Amino acid sequence: MSMAASEENLTEDERAGLELVRETGGIHQSEFWKELDVSSRKGSRIVESLAEKGLIQREETIYEGHNTYHLTPAPRDLDFSLLMAGDMLSPFIGDEEVDPHSDAFSQWVMNLAYEE
Repeated sequence: MSMAASEENLTEDERAGLELVRETGGIHQSEFWKELDVSSRKGSRIVESLAEKGLIQREETIYEGHNTYHLTPAPRDLDFSLLMAGDMLSPFIGDEEVDPHSDAFSQWVMNLAYEE
């Protein structure tokens, strides 16, 4: 099952937990359930479910003198094909501003049109 498909089947609590882990970039499990305002038991179940679905990673650690887990978002599969038109990379990638009247932009748009 893909990560996107896994996310579609989440409960409201799992969705909130995943969002918390992603927003923080990583959180200790002992803080996770407090932030979600759920019991430690329910927090553990949410973490186990998200980890089984491959949406988060957890690593054993010691935090404030106690054994716990550090939860981090799982790397997501990125679809770079959305930046492509044929074999041309989008001119919007980079630091420079793109002139909508430039040849590079026109060619890229034409490649998009001819793909369909």
